[in-house]
Amino acid sequence: MAQCITCGSELHPDRAGKYNYCMAPDCQRKNLKGLDMVAIGVNKAAEQYLLLDQQVKDDLATGRFADQRRGSFGTSLPSERTPQTPAPARPAPAKPTAAKPTPARPAPRKPWTRSQEKLALLYNEQGKRPDEIAQKLGLSTYLVTQIILSSRNRGKV
Repeated sequence: MAQCITCGSELHPDRAGKYNYCMAPDCQRKNLKGLDMVAIGVNKAAEQYLLLDQQVKDDLATGRFADQRRGSFGTSLPSERTPQTPAPARPAPAKPTAAKPTPARPAPRKPWTRSQEKLALLYNEQGKRPDEIAQKLGLSTYLVTQIILSSRNRGKV
């Protein structure tokens, strides 16, 4: 009959098949080892938990558990950044004209702040959907979509 390695008491045959210590609180404290777990995001309703062993570490490193939402609406695609060259300088007019110069139109004001834009893009990079981002930032889903699309059109995403 198997015995506990800590206190020497007899182990139940079912327990002895898996463990070498008994259920006494002192034996549990001395011998119980925690398990390393990892949460894998499966979908928005549930997560899958796995024991973190070498096989799972290898799978994580190869991207087996990559976020399935990547590549769908609102997420970024890798883009090559090209350095922007300054526009050529305009030659100065030869002499002033008598006509009044027309004022340049100011750029249309965006209905969101720069910090809201940064946060929306950051959440978007993390794979969050526009409705989730809107809820976090207190904006409408439409506005969050506009933020993402405008930055995509400017080449920032």
